[in-house]
Amino acid sequence: MTLVCPECKNNIELADSTDLSVGSVLECNTCGITLEVGKIDNRKVSLEVIDEGK
Repeated sequence: MTLVCPECKNNIELADSTDLSVGSVLECNTCGITLEVGKIDNRKVSLEVIDEGK
């Protein structure tokens, strides 16, 4: 599964084994921002910024 960082617009690659659920915390490998999964609707995932990162 691939998500798009709302800050830098780059792809965030997730392993197929990643158990993604509401409240999961991710980090963008490109800009370092910390994101939280806010909502999952079908295959559409809503991400919220929780830390501005580096």
